[in-house]
Amino acid sequence: MSSEISSREGRAAFGSYETWYRISGELDADKAPIVILHGGPGVAHNYVDAYKLLARRDRAVIHYDQLGCGNSTLLPEKGADFWTPRLFIDELENLVDHLGIRAGFHVLGQSWGGMLGAEYAVTRPKGLKSLTIANSPASMKLWVEEANRLRTDLPGDVQETLTRHEQAGTTDHPAYQAATMVFYERHVCRVVPFPPEVTETFAQVERNPTVYHVMNGPNEFHVIGTLKNWSIIDRLPAVDVPTLIISGRHDEATPATVQPYKDGIKGSRWEIFEHSSHMPHVEEQDLCMRVVGDFLDDNDNREKGN
Repeated sequence: MSSEISSREGRAAFGSYETWYRISGELDADKAPIVILHGGPGVAHNYVDAYKLLARRDRAVIHYDQLGCGNSTLLPEKGADFWTPRLFIDELENLVDHLGIRAGFHVLGQSWGGMLGAEYAVTRPKGLKSLTIANSPASMKLWVEEANRLRTDLPGDVQETLTRHEQAGTTDHPAYQAATMVFYERHVCRVVPFPPEVTETFAQVERNPTVYHVMNGPNEFHVIGTLKNWSIIDRLPAVDVPTLIISGRHDEATPATVQPYKDGIKGSRWEIFEHSSHMPHVEEQDLCMRVVGDFLDDNDNREKGN
């Protein structure tokens, strides 16, 4: 098992657009590749870069930037009717076929990526061997309820600043951004200062805010975008592949937001990382890679219908 990870980048045509991707390791490895779905929506692959370490176990790891962010086609002129979960399911299906991995692959989605991964899995796509849902809510109603609960534990002046600017519509104000960071350092990433790949993700959203603002809102806890009423709870019994659920003890994806996945997906397994918030792949990296890597190894030989 080599510590050196080879990688190559490419672009997949998706209609008149392009999806940027990177493959770490070799697609012809004995083990089935894993596709990493980043969060946001629209925050790009940077902050989940660590999942490339799974390639050290002789498995190709495929990162990609979803349409509208990162290195993929940016479409700042598109409105809410364009940015839908169905669009991103279609993009993922297109990438799977472009890479020629339809015979068998795993999917790991982080935050919004886990929501997307669940949306994908309920369609029972051909070739999907397993699903990992990392740090994801099963409904945005639960997410907002829990975010508001977590906010009440912030210092009083921070809460006041957040509320004042949200009511005034001035969420781009530096004081609001600073108050937001207090929440992020507790419930998004507890490695402070943030590692470069996490910082780059935040910078990327500032450069390309369209998808995040349209579908989510200005930040992780003020959700006013098109996903505000999203839920997959009632559809989860349709997931028919082995499923690993992971979250952090201090996660903004609190147990209340994650529990429906465990309840709704038959045979699913839930691992909570005690020293992490929203990014166990950063905060408890070695343990996270071991837990996910072992799960993938256990389900490599699964064929549809077994």
